Amino acid sequence: MRRYFKKYFIAGLLVVVPLYISLYVVYLLVNALDSIFYVLPVEVRPHTYMPFHIPGLGIVVTIVGIFLVGVVVTNFLGRKMVELGEAILARIPFMRTIYNVTKQFLTTFFSKDSHGFNRVVLLEYPRKGMYSIGFVTSRTRGEIQSRTDRKTVNVFIPTTPNPTSGFYFAVPEEDVIPLDMNVEDAFKVIMSGGIVVPEEKKKSDIV
Repeated sequence: MRRYFKKYFIAGLLVVVPLYISLYVVYLLVNALDSIFYVLPVEVRPHTYMPFHIPGLGIVVTIVGIFLVGVVVTNFLGRKMVELGEAILARIPFMRTIYNVTKQFLTTFFSKDSHGFNRVVLLEYPRKGMYSIGFVTSRTRGEIQSRTDRKTVNVFIPTTPNPTSGFYFAVPEEDVIPLDMNVEDAFKVIMSGGIVVPEEKKKSDIV
């Protein structure tokens, strides 16, 4: 009896916990985007004229708003407005740094020629004999490359269990060990602390 209870309890746990966490993350995201209305005057908030609250309305408004901004900035007048805004930001030391880095990152990430986070590698870190999973974001260029003796690649090593933070390294190409696992599987390993490890793929299985 005890054995069956444990079996069924674990089976239920494997379904309920991931589902709960997923729904909770979605709930936090919806609430965060719904809070966008609080920056607007009460007179123009949709909830002021609606008899009940609609969860997720902030997501819809955010998506529509980003789309409309994209429509505006792709025409001649919109580009001039963006250039004027960037010129103003360029005069504010702290703001211009954040804006330029963020814009450059997004431009590179959404570029068709970008290969960021497409290669999963092992790196001997934090010391010899210990290894960490990392992502090659690009080849090292500019002054960083010119100051090194060997060709290097930029590697981002995420932290566990929060992969949004981590460390950046310029690593010699011959010092990184390429892995066949995809980015999704690599994130599973990192976020689970090694509990979830995908099976090794054979060369014939890799397309």
